[in-house]
Amino acid sequence: MELVVDIWRGAADGAFQSYPVTVRPGQTVLDLVVYVQRHLDSTLSYRYACRVGMCGSCAMTVNGVPRWTCRTRIGTVSKGGKLTLAPLRNLPHIKDLACDMAPFFDKLAAARGCFVPGRPGAGDMAPIAPSNRRRQAVDAAIECIGCGVCYAACDVVAWRPDFVGPAALNRAWTLVNDERDGDRPDRLAVVAGDAGCHVCHSQQNCARHCPKALNPTASIAGLKRAAALALLKGEL
Repeated sequence: MELVVDIWRGAADGAFQSYPVTVRPGQTVLDLVVYVQRHLDSTLSYRYACRVGMCGSCAMTVNGVPRWTCRTRIGTVSKGGKLTLAPLRNLPHIKDLACDMAPFFDKLAAARGCFVPGRPGAGDMAPIAPSNRRRQAVDAAIECIGCGVCYAACDVVAWRPDFVGPAALNRAWTLVNDERDGDRPDRLAVVAGDAGCHVCHSQQNCARHCPKALNPTASIAGLKRAAALALLKGEL
């Protein structure tokens, strides 16, 4: 199939540049980007690592939609023999298809997204049954790969750059439900703040576009309930 791919070149003040390519059956969008860089324009900048849907580093905006590109087939997204590729929204543009992911990871840290052992000096693992309700809540949200697709899809992040975003809050939800974690009160206080879970409008763009089929909106709703209950108990 003959295809014209428009790729964003430059930083935030750049422009699209067109490349005619021949696409083979089954090729992914990332395959196409690699071909352009290796055979048509060696100055093209982009990111990728694993190519098997594990690392999330290849995420881009494909025809206006944030996606991981290593698992997106060209035939499922090209329209009228054309394809448009741009960097992720809501993140600073470095060059071409590469974004600065620092704000995304900084917000993960701001939401206290790091596990804090709750039993200092304990030599054994805390036994938690698979049937445990909180364990199941963790299991439903734990497979985030940090690709930034939900962050790019979130209109609230676009409106309020200080909003920590769906990925950070989804991570906080897994830790709030982890019975081994010892930072639950402080973490709830942080995510219930001015830029936390209550800012979410529940539009579900994050759930709609998550390549791992997670539902950060549901996690954020869980944080809202947990924060309200902690407030009633006088813990916040």
